[in-house]
Amino acid sequence: MRRAEVVVTLKPVVNDPEGLTIRGGLHALGFDRVADVRSGKFLVLTLDEPDEARAREQVEAMARQLLANEVIEDYRITLLESPSPAGGGHGGGI
Repeated sequence: MRRAEVVVTLKPVVNDPEGLTIRGGLHALGFDRVADVRSGKFLVLTLDEPDEARAREQVEAMARQLLANEVIEDYRITLLESPSPAGGGHGGGI
C-alpha cells in the first residue's frame, strides 16, 4: 500500500480571491504581519500498488486528468509507504 499526498495550488500569476479573503480575516484578527496567503487543496490517496514507480505514474496521471487544472494550478506529489492496517488488514470478527 502506498499513500500519496497531493498539494494543489494556484499558479503564482493567478489571482487568489480566497487567499485574499483569508489574509483580510487574519489582519482583522490582529495578525497584520501576514503579507500574503495562497489557498489550495490537500488530497490524500491510498493506492494498492506495491511498485513505487508505477504508483507515482498513476498519481501523476490522476493529477493531470482530474485533481488539478494545469492551466491555472500547480501540484506537488509526495509518495509514502502506507503502514499495514492493524491486524494485517483482515477484519477480525467475533
